[in-house]
Amino acid sequence: MRVLLVGAGGVGTAITRIAARRPFLSHMTVADHDRGRAEAAVAALGERRDRFSAVRLDAGDRAAVRAALDEHRCDVLLNATDPRFVLPLFEAALAHGAHYLDMAMSLSRPHPTRPYEECGVKLGDAQFERACEWEAAGRLALVGMGVEPGLSDVFARYAADELFDEIEEIGIRDGADLTVEGYDFAPSFSIWTTIEECLNPPVVYEEGRGWFTTAPFSEPEVFDFPEGIGPVECVNVEHEEVLLVPRWLKARRVTFKYGLGDEFIAVLRTLHKLGLDRTDPVPVRSDLGVAAVSPRDMVAACLPDPAGLGERMRGRTCAGTWVKGVKDGRPREIYLYHVVDNQWSMREYGSQAVVWQTAINPVAALELLAGGVWGGSGVLGPEAMPPRPFLDLLTEYGAPWGMREQ
Repeated sequence: MRVLLVGAGGVGTAITRIAARRPFLSHMTVADHDRGRAEAAVAALGERRDRFSAVRLDAGDRAAVRAALDEHRCDVLLNATDPRFVLPLFEAALAHGAHYLDMAMSLSRPHPTRPYEECGVKLGDAQFERACEWEAAGRLALVGMGVEPGLSDVFARYAADELFDEIEEIGIRDGADLTVEGYDFAPSFSIWTTIEECLNPPVVYEEGRGWFTTAPFSEPEVFDFPEGIGPVECVNVEHEEVLLVPRWLKARRVTFKYGLGDEFIAVLRTLHKLGLDRTDPVPVRSDLGVAAVSPRDMVAACLPDPAGLGERMRGRTCAGTWVKGVKDGRPREIYLYHVVDNQWSMREYGSQAVVWQTAINPVAALELLAGGVWGGSGVLGPEAMPPRPFLDLLTEYGAPWGMREQ
């Protein structure tokens, strides 16, 4: 399998470090708008770098992406950029005839008059609208194949297949006890993406009602996370799982709740109040003249790069899927989860826990596709694939998952 990896940031770099240890990969071309960053990701592989090369590429330039796929004879485009570039990469892969994987889906737009009651354009709508074209081309777009969405969706399918006869609710619950030494505020993942998903109206699914929205940070609950993390308050956040799970699995309710903490929520509310979450450029005057700058890009530029925080981070991160329903006529409630300790991921891979936990899942998916274990055509979520081979492979990678009866 020959892969064009677009994006050599924290997650993209972690992908190269994981993939370099697996024999299924023939070649991976690492592409980034900053060629130096792509070259650094490849150079860091040391003796394992012979199956990797680095190029400069503008992810928003469809023609350039198609040319790169052609020049490097790539079978698959793996998108490790932020969600702004989903559609140009998705469309370039389809036009070229390559398969496609991403870890975040095309962006949503709130309802123009009732944003906290009704959905506008939902996450992934623009991709699912083109599902017939992907089917006709005989190509697969496997969307939302990170950790959340991704592994969380695989957990949901596993629960539906093997652990429950009827499902009342599927709830993704994410929490951590991570700290970053020397910083009062230092997000462990892309602040651009975090602002997008946390300040947009969260989506909830209910059988008979379909998808609807609520206010940001709604329905707070305390969830007890495993392996020593403990109780964390979680709130509703917009996330792809709520849009993916009901397309393939039957559940009366689907939610996503994220453990953000009061301080983080207060910062996000302040950014919104000041208009610093906006993505449209505003004129900024300086001694060098006037420049058009996106306020959200400016916030991201002022914060430390999450990929570089690993040495200062301590603690664990947990991604998981809570499921409530009935098995053999009896009520059942379980939590399927995956915990990564930052000190372990730094020691073993040189990548901080959050980006490493995201990166391992698309690599495992690529391996299953390369071996013919997973497959298909069209625009499909992880729920459309058999879960057991993926979970077994995750354990083989040295990243075992767990299950707790609630």
